Amino acid sequence: MTRPRRSPPGPRWEYGTVTDDMGAVPGGRADGPHPPNHPKPGTQTVDRSVAVLRSFEDADRQTPTEIAHRLGLSVSTAHRIVHALHATGMLAQDPATERYFLGPTTAILGRLALERMGATLLQPELTALRDGTGEAVSLGVRAGDEVAVMMHLPSLHPLRYDQPPGDRNPIHACAMGKALLAFGGDPVAMEEPYARYTPATLTTRRGLEDDLARVRARGYSVNDEERLVGVRAVAAPVRDGNGRVFAAVALQGPSVRFGDDRLPDLAEAVLAAAGRLTALHRHLS
Repeated sequence: MTRPRRSPPGPRWEYGTVTDDMGAVPGGRADGPHPPNHPKPGTQTVDRSVAVLRSFEDADRQTPTEIAHRLGLSVSTAHRIVHALHATGMLAQDPATERYFLGPTTAILGRLALERMGATLLQPELTALRDGTGEAVSLGVRAGDEVAVMMHLPSLHPLRYDQPPGDRNPIHACAMGKALLAFGGDPVAMEEPYARYTPATLTTRRGLEDDLARVRARGYSVNDEERLVGVRAVAAPVRDGNGRVFAAVALQGPSVRFGDDRLPDLAEAVLAAAGRLTALHRHLS
């Protein structure tokens, strides 16, 4: 059950809002007291540039015109931003098709970020968890009201759940998200009702808080087909050298292999792995 790249219907890419020459458009974030169509001074160009870069999270190669249409920017604005990002190496261009893709500077920064967060040094433990259970393993961090997948090791089974690095999941509807919410301290900022993806999705603050209380009591979270029908997951928090939760590790797979009879063993495995990852990260810190 290889997971498709695109998510089920519903809001996935919560870029926030930036403004173009014609007013507010999707693609960036407007924080603070400023209305969405009046960004803080000096942030508009940054917001637009970030939105352009993030548009490549679910599109491998694009033209400036395609980017403009996706983000609601004018074509001239998209061209200016793309050319500036290309000049810095953040984007590269295929001379045969003239389409742009993420460039070497982006790749280097991404690799450095992973290394400095200690993620690459945690891979042996993630591999051991995957090999010990035979199930897919993910390491994710919070990105607003989403969880960004930093690392993913696919299951050894042909029927499996895949989510490549860079994928984002709604924080209220995935096991890693609920582990981060339960032990991280910061509540969701979304308005109710939360986006529904399956009949099991928790869509109210009360329902989510009740579930998070159970997560805190047992030490791990469960995604019981709340994001995709037929997929279950268990996750636990990973802490840094200061005891702060900075990531979550999860086991994910088809419900037929994540039955109630096996779930306690999988939870025990993910808790043990989270403990080893925490100890390793504290040592590295």
